[in-house]
Amino acid sequence: MDYKYIEQLVERYFLCETTLEEEQILRTFFAQSEDSVPAELRQWQPFFAALAPKEMLGDDFTHRILAMTEEAPRVKARTISLNERMRPLLRAAAVVAVILALGQAMHFSTYHANQQADDINYANYKDTYDDPGMAYDQVEDALQLMSEGFSQARQADSLVSVLTLPADTTSLN
Repeated sequence: MDYKYIEQLVERYFLCETTLEEEQILRTFFAQSEDSVPAELRQWQPFFAALAPKEMLGDDFTHRILAMTEEAPRVKARTISLNERMRPLLRAAAVVAVILALGQAMHFSTYHANQQADDINYANYKDTYDDPGMAYDQVEDALQLMSEGFSQARQADSLVSVLTLPADTTSLN
């Protein structure tokens, strides 16, 4: 038997060029038993068999569904009050309010601590622009104080590192 027409239909099917009637011919052909389908086309039989329409909804479909719903146990609806619905939202709002209050308190305490540390009375300072020698001496004194402060910090830092290192690693410094 010549199956060239079926082979052409399979090729056209995968190129999306078949009509609905031709697809029905393919489904009907591949719905046959395996013995009646040639060996070179058997590879497509599971594919087209899967496309075959299975079970259609019968005329009694509505009656079967209604019968199933009548047999099902009835579930009693529970009413939820507005208070119960809003409780999770209110809890979340309370958590957000506490976090914002703590953040504001931290900001307030650090802001005022920094403001008090930087509180300088600029009225007591005199402009030394008229006397460049005096301005140079003041800058030199300020830089000397900074240098001494850095030296003290370095000494304190090295002392702390020596005290915290184990005994066998102190020889590396």
